[in-house]
Amino acid sequence: MARLVLGLFLLLAFAGPASAQAEHAPKVQARLIAERGEIAPGQSVTVALEENIAPDWHTYWINPGDAGAPTEIAWTLPAGWHADAIQWPYPKRLPVGPLMNYGYEGKVWLLVNITAPSDAKPGIVTLKADASWIVCKDVCIPEDASVSVPVTVSAAPASAYATIAEQFAAARAKIPAASPWQARYRSGETLDLFVAAPSLAAARPTDVEFFPYTNDFINGPAPQKLAIADGGIGLRLVPGPKLKGALNGVLVLTSADGSVSALDVKATPGAVPDLHFSDGGGLGIAVAVLFALLGGLILNLMPCVLPILAMKALAVASKAGADKHEAAREGLAYGAGAVLSFVALGAAVMALRASGEAVGWGFQLQEPIALAVFALLIFAVGLNLSGVFEIPSGITGGDALTRRGGAAGAFFTGVLAVAVAAPCTAPFMAAALGYALTQTTALALLVFLALGVGFAAPFVAIGLSPALLRALPKPGAWMLRFKQALAFPMYGAAAWLVWVLAQESGSQGLMAALAAGVALAFAAWVWGASRDANSRWRMIGMIAALLGLIAALALLPLVESGTPATAASSASAIPSEPYTQARLTQLRAQNRAVFINATAAWCITCQVNESVAFSGSRVREAFARKHIAYLIADWTNRNAEITALLEAHGRSGVPLYLYYAPGAGDGAVLPQILTEDEVLKAIGD
Repeated sequence: MARLVLGLFLLLAFAGPASAQAEHAPKVQARLIAERGEIAPGQSVTVALEENIAPDWHTYWINPGDAGAPTEIAWTLPAGWHADAIQWPYPKRLPVGPLMNYGYEGKVWLLVNITAPSDAKPGIVTLKADASWIVCKDVCIPEDASVSVPVTVSAAPASAYATIAEQFAAARAKIPAASPWQARYRSGETLDLFVAAPSLAAARPTDVEFFPYTNDFINGPAPQKLAIADGGIGLRLVPGPKLKGALNGVLVLTSADGSVSALDVKATPGAVPDLHFSDGGGLGIAVAVLFALLGGLILNLMPCVLPILAMKALAVASKAGADKHEAAREGLAYGAGAVLSFVALGAAVMALRASGEAVGWGFQLQEPIALAVFALLIFAVGLNLSGVFEIPSGITGGDALTRRGGAAGAFFTGVLAVAVAAPCTAPFMAAALGYALTQTTALALLVFLALGVGFAAPFVAIGLSPALLRALPKPGAWMLRFKQALAFPMYGAAAWLVWVLAQESGSQGLMAALAAGVALAFAAWVWGASRDANSRWRMIGMIAALLGLIAALALLPLVESGTPATAASSASAIPSEPYTQARLTQLRAQNRAVFINATAAWCITCQVNESVAFSGSRVREAFARKHIAYLIADWTNRNAEITALLEAHGRSGVPLYLYYAPGAGDGAVLPQILTEDEVLKAIGD
């Protein structure tokens, strides 16, 4: 009631002195447009009242919100003619101080169907109307206009002009369509609105807004939080003082490509599934970019990236004392490879999500064949570092270590570093990526670009700074041994990737990958052994190496034919069970405390946390003492339900740790880098 009184006061206060405060020119230019110039007796024609609204001014929807009034049309029609009600396009939220209004800016078409009588005489008739509206900016002004449009009654009416038909089609696309899905709401301190529409959930809208037909059914100025579940989409609203019975209104959905659609929703009180509402949308693009820069910088310290960075450090050390222009060129080439790779990964994620795929950061490691290719690539790098074979343009050893590795080599080192970094999520990075995946493609790619810049910054800075280059150890014979030693972290990374592959494809996929590795090793050995032979044996060696490489590639498709291993379990002895939304809802209905560990076999950060934070007896005993249900959300393979859980908490990848205290409204999010003490503190032990 207080908002209504305040709204009326503002309306009256601004309307009275409007002529003194505002220019005399109307703020809205109105006209009538008929979809067709000719109709037959008994037919209908759609007429649009076009409102051309001055910049920064607005008119109002059928429910104007806390202040204002909707446009009204009083028709003057020939005898027997009939006008239907206005078809209202979906509005936008228009906050004014403590109030929330709903209305239109720019140009809006209000459509009305007008029907001619069956005995209408041929000839021209004029459809007239007196339209009135309230238009507001800093002041509110009541305006009106008398408008008309001629229509010809004809036994054989001509069709509409193509351009006019396109404009009316665009106007109709903004009229909310009747929702074919059931909608329910649950009201208390908050109002949870749920639309049971799996297809909407699969489409992953980036933004959803609800506009009630009746004011004061919801608190208009309060934020609206989106949740996506397997069974549909939900909004968390704040109930208004007059909420009672059915909650009817318009749901406006914005997709990842920026397209907008609207549904006419009729929600009744009823059961609503347990939903997870994200605050990620409030992060803001500036903060998200800053977080991405910091996260990319910290990502260099994550264990999964260190083997590749050691290789890069070796290449950088080889430039100590070299020409500063060469060092700068290679530093920038490395940076270009890293930045472009992050942008390419971001574009791939956004494209897959736009097509309805439930993917996030690290999605490529959920594909067995991509994982096998990556493992073979890392294995080949290890063989090269061990000297089994040499790449002519690479660093070959001895005094060649002091020579230029080439901008192309630096570029692809950056690409490889990003590929290896994919399983890791650094602090700050998770929030930035979670924000990015709820935005338009352009904003998302800006965040991925910032992530790449942060990741590449240290080595680019070394390449561009002569002082930093001079601080590096001088090149020498030690670099050959260091290079050979670096092969073993690469072999370790390849072994880890093959282990992850076994989790995704089982023993059959593992056997195919190992056989491909043997074929690749044979090809590398033959290539290296025959390089210094005479031309005949060199040709035989090339053919044998090519056949080995072909055999390795031919085995790759077999990795997808295996059966995935059982879901990954925690490294700790804490009794656990697989996560499902239904199981979480059931446990919370029992008032049980629940701890969710969203993890993946390919996530090194997750595996480190398993050993550090969950394997000790203190945590195990605390979980048992407090009767905490431990759910493992294993994201090693794609799982739309787990993807929805991550997105609901503003995350695009694992790890994610959630603790639901008994009776809590939502789960508390724990840090990505965990210790035993942090887990115990979170559960209140």
